[in-house]
Amino acid sequence: MDHCAIDLGGRKSQVCVRSPDGRLLFEGPYDTHSLPEFLRLLPRSRVIVETAAEAFRVADAAKEAGHEVRVVPATLVRSLGVGARKTKTDRRDARTLSEVSCRIDLPSVHIPSTRSREWKAICGMHDALITARTKLINNLRGWLRGQGLRIGPGKAETFAERMAKFEPLPDYVRSQVEALATLTEKIRGSDKRIESLAKDELCRRLMTVPGIGPSSAVRFVAAIDEIARFDSAHKVESYLGLVPGESSSSERQQRLSITKAGSSSVRWVLGQAAWSLQLRSQDPAARPLQLWAAEIARRRGARIATIALARKLAGILYALWRDGTTYEQRP
Repeated sequence: MDHCAIDLGGRKSQVCVRSPDGRLLFEGPYDTHSLPEFLRLLPRSRVIVETAAEAFRVADAAKEAGHEVRVVPATLVRSLGVGARKTKTDRRDARTLSEVSCRIDLPSVHIPSTRSREWKAICGMHDALITARTKLINNLRGWLRGQGLRIGPGKAETFAERMAKFEPLPDYVRSQVEALATLTEKIRGSDKRIESLAKDELCRRLMTVPGIGPSSAVRFVAAIDEIARFDSAHKVESYLGLVPGESSSSERQQRLSITKAGSSSVRWVLGQAAWSLQLRSQDPAARPLQLWAAEIARRRGARIATIALARKLAGILYALWRDGTTYEQRP
């Protein structure tokens, strides 16, 4: 089997193909958009690409063409010799990856399914809308403070409406208020889109867990993608960065704060779910979780209790997905 390494670029990618014994068979630039066509013509090979925006699209094309695929993590390529001696070019990178592949079976990151990538994109776009709205609101608040004005309390969704009491507004302020109103409408549509995704049978089962709503369920499913990848709840919790780090050597042992590896958005929504469970939820099914978190808060503090509860929620979601069950309150 030949080894084809591709150093991906936005327009042009560098391709390097070697025989199993390391001989150079082909080398040169190729149009990134046309890589699927190139891969269909390539004899069955092991295709190696580094994680990048285009990586999974190229990986899909390589799989469809019957090749083995390795998507190498960006954190690993330096240890393989990419960029050694502060010399990094597309040609050298492709050569190095193909040469290493001839010697060892390179580890690959998980190649997410089409559903996973689409759901992640939808949630990412939703987050971008929220961020844009927050920036506009903060900008308008700053202008109001400069004018000696104060706006009444309320939700972000009603901020544009509450600005109406300060009419007439200068044109440059009114344009931002109008943009804010449009953004708010787009966010409502995005919320409905995520709620529609959450009608999936798996998401509905996950939402039987107290504190877990459509956004949490959709993001969790998109991040995990294939439950068979994990053989325990602890592996999922570690994958999401909800377990403590450690810095130990010889007889010294030191526990650190959580690793914060993996998806930050999933970690955030689980943290919000845990916080809401502790302070707001009146659901009787949440009572055992609340008591469990309260005991940890008494011994370790509220912040650690919230993180611990978020970790526990991740483990519960994993178990429901693995077993095909729904959440049941224990007596």
